[in-house]
Amino acid sequence: MGRQKNLQKTDKAHKFLKDKALQNVSNTDIKLKPPNSVPNSIKQAIVAAIVAIAVYIAGKGYLETRVNTPYDDHKVVTESGLQVPDRYWGSYRPGNYFGLKTREPHSPVVGLMWFFPKRMGPGSGVPIRHWCETGDGLSRYTWTKHDGRSFGMQEIDDGAVRLTTSFVKQDGGDHGGDWTARISVSSLKQSSVGEPISLVWYMAYDSQTEGRLHHRPSSRSDLTGVVGETNKLGAFNMQLRNLSGQIVHEAYLTTRGQGLHLLKEVLLVNLRVVTRGGVRQVTLPGDITRGQPANLTATLVTAIVPFEMDIIFESGSNFERPNTLTGKIYTELLQQKCDEFDEKFEDIFKLKEKKFKENEVNFAQAALSNLVGGIGYFYGSSRVISERLENPVPYWKAPLYTSVPSRSFFPRGFLWDEGFHGLLISTWDLEVELDIMSHWFDLMNVEGWIPREQILGLEALAKVPEEFVTQINSNANPPTFFLTLNYILTHHGDRLLSENRLGTLERMYNRLVKWFDWYNTTQIGELPGAYRWRGRDDKTDLELNPKTLTSGLDDYPRASHPSKDERHVDLYCWITLGTKVLAEIAMLLNRQGEKYTNTYKYLANNKLLHQLHWSHNRDTYADFGLHTDDVILKQKPPQPQHHGGPPINQPFKREVLKKPELQFVDSYFGYVSLFPFFLQIVEPDSPSLLKILNYLTNPDYLWTDYGLRSLAKSSPMYMERNTEHDPPYWRGPIWINMNYLALKALNYYSKKEGPYSDRAQDIYNRLRQNIIKNMFKEYKVRGYVWEQYDDSTGQGQRSHPFTGWSSLVVLIMGEIY
Repeated sequence: MGRQKNLQKTDKAHKFLKDKALQNVSNTDIKLKPPNSVPNSIKQAIVAAIVAIAVYIAGKGYLETRVNTPYDDHKVVTESGLQVPDRYWGSYRPGNYFGLKTREPHSPVVGLMWFFPKRMGPGSGVPIRHWCETGDGLSRYTWTKHDGRSFGMQEIDDGAVRLTTSFVKQDGGDHGGDWTARISVSSLKQSSVGEPISLVWYMAYDSQTEGRLHHRPSSRSDLTGVVGETNKLGAFNMQLRNLSGQIVHEAYLTTRGQGLHLLKEVLLVNLRVVTRGGVRQVTLPGDITRGQPANLTATLVTAIVPFEMDIIFESGSNFERPNTLTGKIYTELLQQKCDEFDEKFEDIFKLKEKKFKENEVNFAQAALSNLVGGIGYFYGSSRVISERLENPVPYWKAPLYTSVPSRSFFPRGFLWDEGFHGLLISTWDLEVELDIMSHWFDLMNVEGWIPREQILGLEALAKVPEEFVTQINSNANPPTFFLTLNYILTHHGDRLLSENRLGTLERMYNRLVKWFDWYNTTQIGELPGAYRWRGRDDKTDLELNPKTLTSGLDDYPRASHPSKDERHVDLYCWITLGTKVLAEIAMLLNRQGEKYTNTYKYLANNKLLHQLHWSHNRDTYADFGLHTDDVILKQKPPQPQHHGGPPINQPFKREVLKKPELQFVDSYFGYVSLFPFFLQIVEPDSPSLLKILNYLTNPDYLWTDYGLRSLAKSSPMYMERNTEHDPPYWRGPIWINMNYLALKALNYYSKKEGPYSDRAQDIYNRLRQNIIKNMFKEYKVRGYVWEQYDDSTGQGQRSHPFTGWSSLVVLIMGEIY
């Protein structure tokens, strides 16, 4: 079906190119000799040659631009910016410890930096905290409560000092309303009482924001603030007010910055260390604009711990403000927001009803709050390339409203992560999740492709290694939004019937179809019903097993020698899920969906699944491809230099000890083997299900006291490095998103009539308890939710905080699948 549709599209494209070329020829002044002097055969040959050249040039240009041409249909996002006032301002800078901005392409940004003057060594510079950095060594930073719309509270533990940051928004006027942020500094140990801390609160514009920005002189009650105006915000003022504590020094900077990604660097360049009365003091030089329009103003306040101040932003268009949102008024409103959050949280997840203790509920609230508090608003263009281009080209500029996997390590949008994020976000706030999905589908190009990693804007780009910036249009990512939509249809089907939400699905539907068609044509295998991930490197000799980044499972071992004969079982299952969801949405929208229903029946047939992916040799589902287990990484002897000097070390390279053969890749048992189980394609009474359940509970395979490991201990590449520099990633460690899918499947099979329901229920109970117990222990002891967990010790590892899909522990605790 996919091939036939692709041929029809190709025929249309050829006709378009031919017509375009002939049009170009007719508009060109071609000087030929008089008709009588040139034979007809030569004239025809000349015209044919010109047409051929024109077709080639037009065709080449047309095909080259497809990669960065938007999908030609109405946008899914119909309202943004000031049209959605309750989501206008927000903590949409997740890569910063604390910062706010609006949902505008060129929004002003406000944020916090801080440092401790006494921790500055001689000549060592100023250790400023600004962007979330693992190297800062903070023992903990976490949103404790955040509703994704109107308020948030965060605790940041830096040594013996805790900074508590919070914000509350307030409606009013025509330009997004007011908000107040509060920064409270307290001591965790007696040793930090009386220690000076320097807080820097700033506001900055990017180069394309039209407006004015000035410092607001300090007064008896207020510190140096900001006054300004933009075409979106109108006039505004921002006051900094000392609530309690002793201020040692205050200074400000107003200047012309070099970009939002260099705010810290601009501050560092302008900080001055002076000695007054024998005491070293850090200060700022004031207004140094020298007549140029300012786009950065910052206030430095050095105070003694404990200390507390409010930053009050007030819109000039709000003429009916009952009072200034500060002091006691702010405290009371913040408490009201916290109470409403607690009530909503219990109403949805019922953790107290399930007898969880208070500190366990707090842990779950923090996991959810970090996910919704990690929602950012980005604007810019990706860098993309296709096989028809020699060099990368920019995608069109666009906004993206999305949650990030990790504020420190991955503060940007990832396509397959977002599908998992959507399970929890839609449970908490369906409107927000539909808005997120709408933004993602507006990034689809005319081919039906969405770049898998979104690096939009200078701040996002500054955090990404160059090798990962360019996105390749042949490379997919798991279409996990089908997982999100399947979840929404199951849990919120009745809530989708409102005009607003149904309208979103109506606008999204054509893009969903185009997206599915892209997978169903670009990722097909050689056999009917087979699929394979593109993007594997079949020429590398530096990797033990060529990575499959497009699958989302990076270094999970596949066939040792990538080839067109590969069949990937996980992709087969994702496509099967996509047909199921499209069939259900078509029915909901009264569209013609029979072809998706029929395709689902075809792919979900266990006979076809077994034919393509069941290894009778190992009794497991598996990939198929050109494969040998007998490969090693080996380093050749150091190479002597021609002109003396120490020998040059050689890289580790792969050696193939046995010729590969076409076969099932069944010596690796792990997450990929479980996908027919994960997505509930295996029939409840299938003997294959029993074999899977047996593998799950075998400690030599996937079972641990902390969750299911990603690759069996008995597999040849268990915990093996893929290169000399790449430690194992999906080769043993425990991942929470996959454990959630396992629990979802176990819960499903335990409730289905069949011979294995009791067994599934028992495994479900034990696995759920192991995951919750270990994640809570690690959070309590080490302060974070982690990217993955060690399968031998349960210890959290890799990036942290990782409250993207690891926050699915909240749904696990609430038993919502």
